[in-house]
Amino acid sequence: MRDLHLPGRSSVLATEGMCATSHPLAAKVALDILARGGNAMDAAIAGAVLLGICEPQMTGLGGDCFVLFNRAGENTVRGLNGSGRAPAGANAETLRVSGMTSVPLSKPDAVTIPGAVDAFCHLSKTEGRLGLDEILQPAIHYAETGVPVAPRVAFDWTQAETTLQGVARKYYLLDGVVPKVGQLFRAPKQAEVLRRIARDGRDAFYSGEVAEDMVDALVARGGKHQVQDFVSVQCDETVPVSTEYGGFELLEHPPNGQGATALLLLNILSHFDVSMMDPWGTERLHLEAEATKLAFDARNRFIADPDYSARIEHFLAPETAARLAALIDPKRAMPAPALLTEAIHKDTVYITVVDRDRMAVSLIYSIYHSFGSGIASEKFGILFQNRGAGFTLTPGHPNELSGGKRPMHTIIPGMVRNDDKVLMPFGVMGGAYQPTGHARFLSNLTDFDFDVQHSVDAPRAFADGNILKVERGYPDSVRLQLTDMGHNVEVPKTPLGGAQAIRIRDDGVLEGASDPRKDGCALGF
Repeated sequence: MRDLHLPGRSSVLATEGMCATSHPLAAKVALDILARGGNAMDAAIAGAVLLGICEPQMTGLGGDCFVLFNRAGENTVRGLNGSGRAPAGANAETLRVSGMTSVPLSKPDAVTIPGAVDAFCHLSKTEGRLGLDEILQPAIHYAETGVPVAPRVAFDWTQAETTLQGVARKYYLLDGVVPKVGQLFRAPKQAEVLRRIARDGRDAFYSGEVAEDMVDALVARGGKHQVQDFVSVQCDETVPVSTEYGGFELLEHPPNGQGATALLLLNILSHFDVSMMDPWGTERLHLEAEATKLAFDARNRFIADPDYSARIEHFLAPETAARLAALIDPKRAMPAPALLTEAIHKDTVYITVVDRDRMAVSLIYSIYHSFGSGIASEKFGILFQNRGAGFTLTPGHPNELSGGKRPMHTIIPGMVRNDDKVLMPFGVMGGAYQPTGHARFLSNLTDFDFDVQHSVDAPRAFADGNILKVERGYPDSVRLQLTDMGHNVEVPKTPLGGAQAIRIRDDGVLEGASDPRKDGCALGF
């Protein structure tokens, strides 16, 4: 139990249903959907789409999603890949010839075809109860009437305002100015798009006027996109990958997501007795940083569209982790891994819902960098992700940019099982930090017996390239000791990620946790 003398928040307890996400309005809407007879999938989709209005810098209809879930009465965890592909005309050689060494963040070259809408429509049809018309109504309503801008959202908006270009500045600024905390943000044109999707399904987005609007905006800026690229979008059902740590099974979405990186990281950590370390101490932070460098070096070489990389068995093999663990010097920092051409970002939304039948949904949804590419469509203001910046231009690399290919993705939903029972859907937002965040969250639960909220609240650190980012929650003495070990230590400008989780306890009670680093909450009934 937390020290009630100190600031903080308690876990939320409920029995009939729960949602945890990064904005209170989305959490409430998800519970409203459950109260109307919807299941966890209905509620998660309704909340996720609304998050595109509540946190437009983080996500939207022009983005991608990944989902892990189980059906009511089952403990089998299923996956859905809702990430889009590069347009058929994309070509790495064209960019190399023009002198580029990475995919430019704010040009159409970085705009992959949005996959989330197709995924939401598919999941509504195959797993939901209520149908698109009902579950999209809350987002339609708030897109029209407006949502007061929350404090963290306003902060992020200010940081990323210069990303917005052309007509996007009309749609995502208020009279040319970043909205202040409490000002209403409206997106009536997006409400119209959502109305069409509610009525006609995914084809209303991927063909006809809406698709043509998106293609015209990209082609006008030199994009290779065609309407057929949008028509061809199709999500894929997937089988999660997993590992065991501390008696629990962590399941992650398979590549092209980076979830396997979290599994490799835990496999490396399992060669050390983390539970005997000080949870706030230098020894643990150093070990985690070194394991992160090794896991990310492997990620940068192997994680890609699974049609182009078949090394996942080697990646997760016990002997791979053993060899990597042996490289860690407990007293000295190693060099940072060779960089992928992935630029640093931290912009994602995550939502998890568990219903009374114990269907659990873990859903993550993003436009990659804050405000994505900064490019929006003219008629409807659809803001495009720049997920194509997750590709590399290195010739022959499995993650090399190519037409019709999915890039390596940073966003990863998580799910924990115990004794083959679904125990906890969770997610840790924060771009590249996410694998380290997943590993640390599970380590907090298992190595140190923290409760769910404490595991979320605990201070974080991240070996981000050649910088070891250490949140202010650690004392200066720890930062000094890490510096003496060879780490290049910095306090990050913004906190590392944001987490949400719902634990299904043995007594049947739901225990929800939400990260104070964001504006959100866990709500239950």
